[in-house]
Amino acid sequence: MRFNTLSDWLAWQEQLHPAIIDLGLERVRQVWQRLHSCYFDCPVISVAGTNGKGSSVAMLQSIYQAAGYKTATYTSPHLLKYNERICINGQPVDDETLCHAFDRIDQARDQVTLTYFEFGTLAALDIFKQNRPDVVILEVGMGGRLDAVNLVDADVALITQVDLDHQQWLGTDRETIAIEKAGILRPGRPGVVSDQDAPVSLQQAADAIGAQLYIINDAYSFRQNGAQWEWQSSDALRVGLPLPALSGQHQLQNAAGVLMVVELLSINLPVKQADLRKGLLEVQQPGRFTILPGQPTCILDVAHNPAAVATLVTSLHQYAAGKQLHVVFACMADKDIAQIIKPLCLDASSWYLAQLDEPRAANASDLQKQLLRVCPAATSSIHSSVADALNAARQAGQADALILVYGSFYTVAEAMKESI
Repeated sequence: MRFNTLSDWLAWQEQLHPAIIDLGLERVRQVWQRLHSCYFDCPVISVAGTNGKGSSVAMLQSIYQAAGYKTATYTSPHLLKYNERICINGQPVDDETLCHAFDRIDQARDQVTLTYFEFGTLAALDIFKQNRPDVVILEVGMGGRLDAVNLVDADVALITQVDLDHQQWLGTDRETIAIEKAGILRPGRPGVVSDQDAPVSLQQAADAIGAQLYIINDAYSFRQNGAQWEWQSSDALRVGLPLPALSGQHQLQNAAGVLMVVELLSINLPVKQADLRKGLLEVQQPGRFTILPGQPTCILDVAHNPAAVATLVTSLHQYAAGKQLHVVFACMADKDIAQIIKPLCLDASSWYLAQLDEPRAANASDLQKQLLRVCPAATSSIHSSVADALNAARQAGQADALILVYGSFYTVAEAMKESI
């Protein structure tokens, strides 16, 4: 084995390929074919989209686990530990399992170089192959068509909200980006869309390959009734459903898409109403409108594109309208920084701009310049870390104030470490 520790493996993987992101399936397919002659003997669900992917994967995993099925989930990025990306029955795999999987991939790849994400994706698929789950749930990392996860043919593809993000790789408008997301569709197999303003190009892409698309508010719909909701398709009706145990009104939209997936797989993976209820009530997803204990109240959210921030603002208004708001913010330099700041201009009383220790991170002083362009009257300060920014916000805020930490997974992860 090349390395004996997970940290050494990951550090080496970061340097193995000349580019951090190198979309394409040729290299990962070549390595996988050396490892295994086939993929899985169970249903596979692939989930693509700009926002809502993680929530949808979490709900699918929770529902199927409540129904007694052995689940395998692959997500990215992680918050606190790399192991979070690869879970069996909701539990992250251990370091030893990961190291042995990395070693198998290293042996199989020969001279093929892989990106950090590609190496991890192959490791996840290899681990799942060893564990023989009842259902495999894969979150697409970026786009869909050329993402390493798309190596596997999904039995059902789920496409969540499509919006602007990663434009330098995926395109500059929703219709173009949607075509990349539609790359996870397969001929003759169903695809589900939970975007309530679905780009036309999704249906066009499905028609071109002969995939049947189930679009929200067309093939299926949902309606909230107070503290409950109901879901309906042409073939099924689910009533008296509990609201998902994830914060935000938008989670009903995600849950509706998840139920359509469950319905499409019901012949192979039947789910009772009681299991569906249990799964929705017990689902967890740290980092999405996560409320930390103590005063002042601190909310963590990984929102890092304009659409996600708009949803975050709506949730903030529903949760604590009128409260004094202190914002801790840091993000990646390749994001549309002005547009992920702007929605909070009217709500924030002060900004605490943090420097992340990541190569792709935006400089805190640049964040301040962007802030003043879109919010000229903003009060702000610069801090060397998220921990320092969060501590400053806590000291400045009254007991009944609200602190929001957002901007990236790295930002939220740092705040979580500080709060443990």
